[in-house]
Amino acid sequence: MTNSDCYTTLSTPCEGVLLKEKSSKFFGYTFPVETEEEVKQIIIELRKKHENAVHFCYAYQLGTTIKKHRVNDDGEPSNSAGMPIYGQILSYNLTNVLVVVVRYFGGTKLGVSGLITAYKTTAKMAIEISEIIEKTIDVRLQINFDYKNINKVMRIIKEKKLTILDQKMEFDCQIVISTRKNNSYDIYDLFSSIYDVTIKNIS
Repeated sequence: MTNSDCYTTLSTPCEGVLLKEKSSKFFGYTFPVETEEEVKQIIIELRKKHENAVHFCYAYQLGTTIKKHRVNDDGEPSNSAGMPIYGQILSYNLTNVLVVVVRYFGGTKLGVSGLITAYKTTAKMAIEISEIIEKTIDVRLQINFDYKNINKVMRIIKEKKLTILDQKMEFDCQIVISTRKNNSYDIYDLFSSIYDVTIKNIS
């Protein structure tokens, strides 16, 4: 990535990848996610869809500036499934993403090395057919001001093409705006320079 306020993720969920290895079937799925609750719900839905599958192994990474991840082998030998999947997430420099590989056991054991290869390959195939996109890291700023300053505030918002997320226009006004991280410092200074106008980061 060339910009410090950008990150790489997926545009939409993707499924349909199938890998067959010694009678076992591996189904690969990718999902853009932002919370652990989303991850839990997706796993629940996949378990309903694949009632006869044996293992639901996955890895996810969340966050932009501060990232956290988790891997799950779901009964496979330690580090034979979740970590190979996570390795592919790292290879493509993705975040806010979940990759799940569902396995139907075919009766023949693959061994740890065989499992690592199968889960890694399925994850790679699933990511490769997904649409990878770049997004900006945005911050939210809250502006407080008297109504008499509304024209000054709105002029900056219009000139800088800032996104208004919420607003309260009374005697004491409040507007919440969104802007990409690299622009936020200049925006902060602009509003701070106006007398009787306060601004704070609420991201």
